[in-house]
Amino acid sequence: MKYSRMGRFGRIACLAAWAGCATVAVPEPAGEHVVLPALGAEPSLQDYLKYAELNNAGLKAAFHRWQAALERVVHARSLPDPRFTYAHFIEQVETRVGPQRQKLALTQGFPWFGTLKLRGDAASAAAAAARQDYEKAKRVLFYRVKDAYYAYAYLAQQLEVTRRHMQLVTNLEGVARIRFKAGSAPHSAVIQAQLELAKLDDRLRALESMREPVAARLKAALNLAADRMLPWPRALPERAEPFTDVQARRWLAEGNPELARLAHLATKAGAAIKLAGKKSYPDIMLGVEYIDTGDALNPAMKDSGKDPVVAMVSINVPIWLGKYRAAQREAGLRKAAVEQDRKETAERLEADLALALYRFRDAERKIDLYRNMLLPKAEQSLGVARQEFEAGKTSFIALVDAQRLLLDFQLAEKRARADRGQRLAEIEMLVGKDLRSAAVKPTPSTTSISPDTAGQ
Repeated sequence: MKYSRMGRFGRIACLAAWAGCATVAVPEPAGEHVVLPALGAEPSLQDYLKYAELNNAGLKAAFHRWQAALERVVHARSLPDPRFTYAHFIEQVETRVGPQRQKLALTQGFPWFGTLKLRGDAASAAAAAARQDYEKAKRVLFYRVKDAYYAYAYLAQQLEVTRRHMQLVTNLEGVARIRFKAGSAPHSAVIQAQLELAKLDDRLRALESMREPVAARLKAALNLAADRMLPWPRALPERAEPFTDVQARRWLAEGNPELARLAHLATKAGAAIKLAGKKSYPDIMLGVEYIDTGDALNPAMKDSGKDPVVAMVSINVPIWLGKYRAAQREAGLRKAAVEQDRKETAERLEADLALALYRFRDAERKIDLYRNMLLPKAEQSLGVARQEFEAGKTSFIALVDAQRLLLDFQLAEKRARADRGQRLAEIEMLVGKDLRSAAVKPTPSTTSISPDTAGQ
């Protein structure tokens, strides 16, 4: 008899517990084991970006924070846990139908209407903000990879150009020796050539010693071991289709992750204001209570041993209105702060974009200037100076000056190309958009660098 009564209470408990269960499906967490792509013998910039996206520890941390914020949505939309209460009568209460021995109760709280939805909306907005944190971390990581890659590629170009000029000066030194032996050139020409060779050799050694610290930046972004040697980049990638400054500013307003994050935080703050208003309404508590009752002293008593089941309802009484109004004011001030943060961030990002666009356009202008005017003129000047020196019409110093000028222009052109790539990477980070085409081709002036010629 008692077992059947307990079974009845068990069914009631299960029903109440079911009422408190959340109906939001939770996805299984993603696996931690990721297969990294092979970088290969000649990895491209895109290969490095894919590898960094899968292997960078900071980006993984941002991803996990985003996933944790998504899980928080389930908590926010769920009812509080039901509460089970057990009481034992130390002194049994004797009633007409028998002594009361123990009492069991199960209660479930229900927030005021709309509260769970608002909590879910606030948590969803926080999760959306966490996703934008992840997107920002990815954009910053991609910028780090591109910036380091262009610096590494420029170093390789410097080595290539310096080696070519060393070969050129070596040839000039041979010409000076021949002319000195023939008596048609002074000994100072030979000494000048040797001094120039010594200067170029010192520059070459300095550039070779820079390989490890420059590559270390790229390896840090890729989360690679410090002792791993990265091959020289084969070429500097070119930019994608042209775009205007107006387009870039529109992309900034529409796609910058930091601005999107603050917009989601403003949405969360708006939900928090409404939630603060809900605090002035009572929460409802529903429950059921079961009292275990023994048999009456008189077995013939009607309802002897009958166990009472009591339905309960209770509410809290929100009478401290000043506290709730203060909570609403607090939430409103937090939203105003987020909106002002977004305004200030937008102004700062617009200034950063304006400077990046200027530097990008300036690098493009320099590339055009060096390629179409200065480099052809410097090559022509060196050719004329060499012919005149061999004909005895000019000094060796003039020939060396022409060679130096060509070296400076070649290095400046490659520096401008690297600057353009780095500034484009900065613009991509700011606007949250890839601006390069899928197929990137090196310029005709770019010469591939093999490990043998680059000092690998």
